[in-house]
Amino acid sequence: MVRIWRHLSTTLELRVSLFALLLFLVVSLGDARLRRTRSANTTTEETVETYDKYYNYVHLTGLLQSLAQKYPHIANLSSVGRSVQGRELWVMRITEDPNTDKPGKPKFKYVGNMHGDETVSRQVLIYLVEYLLSKYGEEPRITELVNSTDIYIMPSMNPDGFEKSSEGDCRGVNGGRSNANNMDLNRSFPDQYKGTTVDPESVPEVMAVIRWIQEKKFVLSGNLHGGTVVASYPFDDSASHQEQGIYSQSEDDSLFRYLARVYSENHPVMKTGEPSCPDDIGETFKDGITNGAEWYDVSGGMQDYNYLHGNCLEITLELSCCKHPPAAELHKEWDLNRESLVAYIEKVHIGVRGYVKEAISGAALTNVSIMVAGIRHNLTTGSYGEYYRLLLPGTYNITAVASGYTSMTVSNVQVLEGKASELNFTLTPVVREATGSTSVTTSAVPQTSHPIISTTSPSSTTQTLVVPSKGNNTNSTALPPLHQPIQPQQFRHHNYADMELFLRKYNSEFPSITYLHSIGRSVEERELYVMVISNNPTVHEHGEPEFKYVGNMHGNEVVGRELLLNLIEYLCRNYGVDPEVTQLVNNTRIHIMPSMNPDGYEIATEGDEQGYQGRNNSNNFDLNRNFPDQFTTITDPRQPETIAVMNWLKSSPFVLSANLHGGSLVVNYPFDDDKEGTVHYSRSPDDEVFQHLARAYSQENSLMHNGHPCPDLYPEEYFQDGITNGAYWYTVPGGMQDWNYLNTNCFEVTIELGCVKYPRAKELPTYWEQNRRALLQFLHQVHIGVKGTVSDIEDGTAIPNATIHVQGIEHSITTAQTGDYWRLLVPGTYSITASAHGYVPVTIYATVSKDHVEMVDFRLTRLHSDGNGQSTNGLIPKQTPSEKELHSLIRELSVGQGLEQLVKSTATENNLRRYRGSKELSSSLRSFTLNFPKITSLHSLGQSVEFRTVWALEISNKPGEAEPSEPKIRFVAGIHGNAPVGTELLLEFATLLCINYGKNPAITKLINETRIFIVPSINPDGREQAIEKQCTSTRGLTNSNGKDLDTDFFGNASQRVVEAQPETRAMMNFILNQDFTLSVALDGGSLVATYPYDRPVQTIETEGTLKYLASVYANNHPKMHLGDTGCPNNGQVGNVPDGVVKAAVRQSHMGSMKDFSMDFGHCPEITVYTGCCLFPPAEELGTLWDENKQALLSMLVEVHKGVRGMVTDKSGKPVVGAIIVLNEGVRVFTSEGGYFHALLAPGTHNIEAFADGYQQHRQKVEVLSSEAAKFIVIVFDMDNSILGLPRQLVVASAAASMTALVVTACIIWCVCAAKSNRQKDGFHRLRQHREEYDDEIRLASMGSKKSLLAHEFQDESESDEETLYANKI
Repeated sequence: MVRIWRHLSTTLELRVSLFALLLFLVVSLGDARLRRTRSANTTTEETVETYDKYYNYVHLTGLLQSLAQKYPHIANLSSVGRSVQGRELWVMRITEDPNTDKPGKPKFKYVGNMHGDETVSRQVLIYLVEYLLSKYGEEPRITELVNSTDIYIMPSMNPDGFEKSSEGDCRGVNGGRSNANNMDLNRSFPDQYKGTTVDPESVPEVMAVIRWIQEKKFVLSGNLHGGTVVASYPFDDSASHQEQGIYSQSEDDSLFRYLARVYSENHPVMKTGEPSCPDDIGETFKDGITNGAEWYDVSGGMQDYNYLHGNCLEITLELSCCKHPPAAELHKEWDLNRESLVAYIEKVHIGVRGYVKEAISGAALTNVSIMVAGIRHNLTTGSYGEYYRLLLPGTYNITAVASGYTSMTVSNVQVLEGKASELNFTLTPVVREATGSTSVTTSAVPQTSHPIISTTSPSSTTQTLVVPSKGNNTNSTALPPLHQPIQPQQFRHHNYADMELFLRKYNSEFPSITYLHSIGRSVEERELYVMVISNNPTVHEHGEPEFKYVGNMHGNEVVGRELLLNLIEYLCRNYGVDPEVTQLVNNTRIHIMPSMNPDGYEIATEGDEQGYQGRNNSNNFDLNRNFPDQFTTITDPRQPETIAVMNWLKSSPFVLSANLHGGSLVVNYPFDDDKEGTVHYSRSPDDEVFQHLARAYSQENSLMHNGHPCPDLYPEEYFQDGITNGAYWYTVPGGMQDWNYLNTNCFEVTIELGCVKYPRAKELPTYWEQNRRALLQFLHQVHIGVKGTVSDIEDGTAIPNATIHVQGIEHSITTAQTGDYWRLLVPGTYSITASAHGYVPVTIYATVSKDHVEMVDFRLTRLHSDGNGQSTNGLIPKQTPSEKELHSLIRELSVGQGLEQLVKSTATENNLRRYRGSKELSSSLRSFTLNFPKITSLHSLGQSVEFRTVWALEISNKPGEAEPSEPKIRFVAGIHGNAPVGTELLLEFATLLCINYGKNPAITKLINETRIFIVPSINPDGREQAIEKQCTSTRGLTNSNGKDLDTDFFGNASQRVVEAQPETRAMMNFILNQDFTLSVALDGGSLVATYPYDRPVQTIETEGTLKYLASVYANNHPKMHLGDTGCPNNGQVGNVPDGVVKAAVRQSHMGSMKDFSMDFGHCPEITVYTGCCLFPPAEELGTLWDENKQALLSMLVEVHKGVRGMVTDKSGKPVVGAIIVLNEGVRVFTSEGGYFHALLAPGTHNIEAFADGYQQHRQKVEVLSSEAAKFIVIVFDMDNSILGLPRQLVVASAAASMTALVVTACIIWCVCAAKSNRQKDGFHRLRQHREEYDDEIRLASMGSKKSLLAHEFQDESESDEETLYANKI
């Protein structure tokens, strides 16, 4: 019983205990619900902010939830992740209709409390949320901002740290800065220089924010901190990671400075630049802003990650000196920051915005790259195809690029103050990507040493950088192992057909980063293919260096060919996957030519170790002995492969190159020969740089670096470090590497890849493994030394062809067409000078380190310029809108690829398939006036011996009307009838101009502002006699009288032996009557441009200008500027520098049209010889037109340069016939209206103006190669001089002289009067003493007669005494 009772008692106690426990739980839960309800009700009731307390995590959560419930139409609360301790990372989204995504509203974010103990940021963002929500619908400014902007506010990124921090801790000594894993969140993001080694599990807050950034594509952001008062902008660190003092400039530096100033200028303390913080009382910040790295270096910062990988521009805002101030100061902090916070959000609406759609379906295109020319920072479109590109006011060229679509560029986009300009793009698909392929967003690829994981949402693809965890990963997001690059899978020898298909395959598979083109053809018409690999492969991007590899120059040396094909595969397959490859491709334009000698390769034999079969091209010339040489004249004819490569090298601003060979194992650097032609060290000015470049390759190839290349073949051969000077090894005249260095900006070395020239295919994987790292390491070397931009200090425009000179190194380089340059240098401190025509040189000292390129920009000031960049010596009237438009056009066509783009935009169907005889020529010319009557007029200049008309076609917007202010240009051809190519080219040129008038803005403007005269055939009779396909025949050279017309132009009658030919007379009258500014004559029989004079003369005052004009034509010709004038068919061989030579040097003669134009027409004329064959087959005309089209257009641009103006007197009346003397030599005369125009080479020039009755005028002018002629007005004063003396002096002298004459006359009269009185007295005495004076009177009378006879009839027989006596009498 006791046992039963005890059992019952125990059971009862257990049940009572269970009941009590249940009762406790019920009460507790009810109490908790009651407390939570009361708390919620209390929070809801607290509508008035007191600004006097901090909100901990629980209070913050409750407040945000209640606000979201109170304002559901404009507020939505969500969490983007959790902290280490599980706290939510709350984000309040504030916008109209916040629960849906709609296009048309840029996304903005504020992030606060990243450092948990920097608490002001947390509180002011809470207040901002309340302010935006409560003022919506009341204040128009806030209402508009919320309606038009998608605003996201994260008050606390580090809620764990906040809970640990202590109020009143100004210096953060009590902890809370880092997260609960003691990780500084602002040192844990992927870094552009260091990457990151942070375990993602240790920073869940960072990983959550990275995912958030990638998902939302924010446009603008602010990261709020504490510890001082300043706005900091990217970059936060530099490659050197110097602690402070290094300004690390981003591509959007000016924009970042502006954004930082927006916040600072609206903050009463920050704008002073003097935070006066107790820890650093003297610290100041100009305008209250600072570059992050210049202040102090921060690796792994959030603002740089936003900019580089998130489409978003972010700045960091330090709000208070005290990190966690007393709550009593919070109201003051809110008042200080309220206006700044709102004003900064508003800047999300500046710049350019728009949509990118597909042309066929109209569907939105996501992840399209939006590129702004001159700013190497792209962004991508969002899920609706929308983009928002923040920009400062200005004019921009903007391009949309997407894989598989034709890119679209809109030029001259105007960005104004205030709201963003709208610019939409429609892209046309060109290539359908294969199923399963992945588009890589080039602007969002992290440049770090860690992998990229693509995370896909229903509407967009974004990329998130993650780092593998050291331990087992149990996170829901699986992380891959450390990345290993994808290696080539197949190794074989590729013949020409196989290589061509391989290249086309990779170009098709990777169209967004590859561009396949041919730079020319071999002797046997095989294409010389080049694969360009870059994130924007079709164009040179400002600031991005150009690199090239050339292989298989010797056809039987095949390892280089195969390695370069492997390299193409490696770069393409690893782009967007491997960080090193991605960084190289994004920041370098890489050109790869697998085979320079495809013909030689086809006859080479596998297994050939040291043979020669296939070494040379099909003409049996060694291509590496075929380039112009500095020491030796290369007499071999220039080969088509050589010409193609020379032209290619001058088409892009290459910086670094390697030429891959075989037969040894060494890197060989310039020079390859010397003056003596002996084997010894031939040092280049950049010998140290070349040694560094050579070692960069050899050190990555252990066999090469060993220095014993081929012990079996050459046991005694040794190269220290695996490198050698070329001439020290053996001399190579005509080599490609020396030509690169001496004629371009490019540094090239020659790399011998192995002892066997044509190894077996099974050995190719070994060659790849030995050279893979070396190929990449050498490519990295293009990013050493210094780089930058040379620009005009006044307007910021780029200065092309500026010279960059390093003191102590006698080898200068020049800037590219967009003003950018790259100068390879080894580590050290250098004095670097930038100079350009018309500018004051600037010298800057720069220290070059070994691990990164140093940025050195130059801003040059124009010589003799005022604040507006204009000459101060003469009166320059204000430009009209039309003149401004012309100046802008001339500049646009003179720099960069302006002319090249114009050529592409004016493409017309090429109808040059046959030559036209005299009758058909006349009909063709008349057809211009029938089809284009408003802009053409046909003039008959005269007739030939056989009565054929010599025609001149005028093209102008007002043909036949005198427009003295416009320049006149004359294009002539056919002076020799046996060279009719020029005739056909000029007819095609006239066709291009007329067809594009009114359609192409540039052509239209040029025609409107120029009077163009085209004389297609001066010698029509000779043309009728000439025979097609006769390259050297003289038949048709002369006119019907057998006279070479280019020896018949004599202006002085004394020089002319016979009467001028009718054709000559017609042209002479034409030249004299039109006041031409420039003349271009086309001839044949060579490939060169010549300038005056044809007759032998000692000196030419304007030779610099004349040579410059000829060089403009040659430089715009794809072959002429190479200087290869070799014409085997007529015995002309040799190299002419730049393809330009004085006419008399080529072939001197008297009576040329060129000389007559100079001496009597006062017009410079250049003669262009379009090709070696005088009368080539008609099927070659199309090619000749393509070669000369851009050059002819360049002359239309050039005629608007130099100096122009008008001469007037003080009343404004034009002075016609005034003489304008240029540089104390050449003279031009003012025409109707007092206008003059003179072409001058870039530089400083002296101008003197003379006119009868006026004072002489002198001044200096600056001429720039990229600018239209400045219009100056010369105002004459009346000439007040007489005989060269001042008029006042002459008048005074004349008055004094007259006075002296009067006085003298009076004196003479007085003397005469006195003499008369004495004579009277003598006669009185004579009467008294007649007898006494009879003898004297008689003698006196005889003497008078004798004197008269002596003077009238001089008798040469008189004695000396008689003569003397007579003179005395």
